[in-house]
This record gives sequence, structure tokens and C-alpha cells, in this order.
Amino acid sequence: MSSKIFNSAAEALAGQLSDGMVVAAGGFGLCGVPVDLIMALRDSNAKDLTVIGNNVGCDDHGMWHVLANGQIKKVILSFAGDNKILAQAFMSNEIDIEFNPQGTLAERLRAGGAGIPAFFTRTGYGTIIAEGKETRQFPNPDGTLDWFVMESGLTADISLVKAWKADTEGNLVYRKTARNFNPMIASAGRLTIAEVEEIVPVGSLDPDSVHTPGIFVDRIVASTMREKHIERPTTRPRATKETV
Repeated sequence: MSSKIFNSAAEALAGQLSDGMVVAAGGFGLCGVPVDLIMALRDSNAKDLTVIGNNVGCDDHGMWHVLANGQIKKVILSFAGDNKILAQAFMSNEIDIEFNPQGTLAERLRAGGAGIPAFFTRTGYGTIIAEGKETRQFPNPDGTLDWFVMESGLTADISLVKAWKADTEGNLVYRKTARNFNPMIASAGRLTIAEVEEIVPVGSLDPDSVHTPGIFVDRIVASTMREKHIERPTTRPRATKETV
């Protein structure tokens, strides 16, 4: 069996990208973002991409670079944030945005990874989220009926995820809130590439601590990004004797 470990993000993506692909990327704001892989995606100049993720990066970070490079035609997300480039592109009809409630997006990715084509949820019924979608009534435990919206599962041609540790077979452990969308996105990709902070030998990870089994991970690359960015720094003056 060939090794899953690649020397760089560019090498891990080499020969795998083409115009019009669907790319899913983990992360929430600046947390748990596969930065090296996203920069390699930008440098590939693959265009007309559909990108799935919680958001499309923050100014000068993450998927923002791919967006700023004019490579994205559609995004499927739950949060647009203060991304001015995205807002401008959307208002000028240069990019299509498919908004999802955050939990619905997570479940669509989980369903896609599990081979479930669609599911029903109460979230979004009676709003523009439900426009054009099938709706159906289902009974509650007390016998009353509620309306539900059918949502489709999501899959991607390539999934890019960020983990804390991986063993050489691709079993992944995420650290705290960096876990976010990464496990669902890892399972939803036809080809999944994990960018990790540390690669350890097989057997080094406690099996009960593994969040994503290696069967879902095709390629591994060690992260070169060590700086931890803060999206919105908030500070206050240091307390003095007069203010205490």
C-alpha cells in the first residue's frame, strides 16, 4: 500500500484539481482552517469552483484568497460575515450564494458522507430557505403534526480538512473547537486531504480519541502554518488601583 503522506499541500493536490469542481473546506472563521491546502488551491488557478463550508474566509485569510483570485462561481455556506469581496461579487451577480442554516449545513454534509440522499428538518419551514423545496407533514410524539422541509445531502469532489494529529493511516484527532465542520467534510469528499499539525506512527493514538477514521482520509500533509490568528481581537485597559 502506498503512503498517504505527501511532502507539501501543492504535492497533495497535484493532478487532482480541474475547473468546475466542488470543493469542501473545514473551518469556522479562522479556527480549524486548512490554510496550506487552501493556498495551494489558490495557486492552482482552478476556476468556476463550487465551495462548501461554514464561510468563505475572513479578510486575507483562508478561502478569502481563492475568492479574491476569482476562482469561485458558487458558495454553499451558513455565514457570509464581513467578507466584503463576497458581498460585492454577489451584488454584481458574479457569484451565487446558497445560504443554509448552520445546523442544516452540518447535517447535509453528514448525510452526504453517510450516503443519505435527503432528509427532512423543521428548520427553515415558512421562510425563504424552504422556497422551491419539498415540504411534508410528520407527526410529533403527542400526535400533532408539524411541517418539515426536505434538504439534500452534500458531497464534494475534494474535501480539505484541518486536524491536530494524524497517524500514518489517516486517523484524525481534532483539537477543541477546531473540530467544527471538519469531521462532516472529511466524510463527504470523494478525495479527502487532511492538513495536520503532527503526524504520529500507527498505534500512537488512543482509538477512543479518533474523530475521523482513516478510511475517510486519502492524503495527509504536515501543516507549515503555526501562527494562530484572531478574527476579532478584543482588549480592555489594564486595571489600576484607581479603577479597581
